[in-house]
Amino acid sequence: MKYPLENLASDKEFEDLVSLICERILGMGTIVFSVGKDGGKDAKFSGTANKFPSETNPWNGKIIIQAKHTQRPNASCSDSDFQRILKNEVIPAIKKLIDNDEINYYLLFTNRKLSGIQYKKIEDLFNEQTNIENRLIGKERIDLWLEEYPEIAKILNLNRLLLPLEFNEEDLKEIVLSFSKLDVKKGDLPNIPEERDIEKKNDLNKLSKNYFDNVIKKNMPYFEQISNFLSEPNNKELLNKYENTIGDLNEEITIHRDEYNKFEIILNHLYKMVLNKFPELNSSRALVRVFLHYMYYNCDIGKNE
Repeated sequence: MKYPLENLASDKEFEDLVSLICERILGMGTIVFSVGKDGGKDAKFSGTANKFPSETNPWNGKIIIQAKHTQRPNASCSDSDFQRILKNEVIPAIKKLIDNDEINYYLLFTNRKLSGIQYKKIEDLFNEQTNIENRLIGKERIDLWLEEYPEIAKILNLNRLLLPLEFNEEDLKEIVLSFSKLDVKKGDLPNIPEERDIEKKNDLNKLSKNYFDNVIKKNMPYFEQISNFLSEPNNKELLNKYENTIGDLNEEITIHRDEYNKFEIILNHLYKMVLNKFPELNSSRALVRVFLHYMYYNCDIGKNE
């Protein structure tokens, strides 16, 4: 089972996951620190590890544990933002821990993808800058540990991230492809009707202000064109497919209401679900998200009262 860890609601949830893994591979003596300025450490372990990096040759000493979470799907350890984190945050923090005699080993967890080539580059960087034995744990290794220790997923209720939503994605694909053939133009940012309390809707659906302001609002200039497109007499069949789609989605969202934290998580899940099923939509992938945002803003999906 591979969980979309980018859908965790906060860095704290990822830190909780890391601490439970460390209790298994290092020991129950793993000490977790509270949220806040951590000085380069989210947890620590002192003594002989249970089975890391191996049972025959476990680490023995002061082990510092750090967790770096991202909510960006398909993020990689080779991405420039992660490289900046390593150089500007992680390595300076390790050097300070060395000066304070708090560290013998360093263990860095991230839910980013990690290739063998990138692992070697980062290991060389750490060795050159800190001379501390270290390991970088990427998403692939975390997935294996979650299979080995299924009780961790149960404790943290990671199944809620899977969002088993089902609807006829074929209809949405046809709508998006038909719309993409038009001269899609960005209009003015529409005025929110007085009767539509978008702040209340966001609150009811647990959709964050940050997501609405920085993601949905950027797509709102296309909404008038979508509305006109769906109301065209020639598009009656597409309108019927649209109405069937929002009907299916609303039922699924209502049934699985308690299985996700924020509404942007379900929007992101639906977006990835459609693209994974229909690779031919890749060139129009921005429009898939635009239509999902239109459904939400137009009060076609999600709670309205």
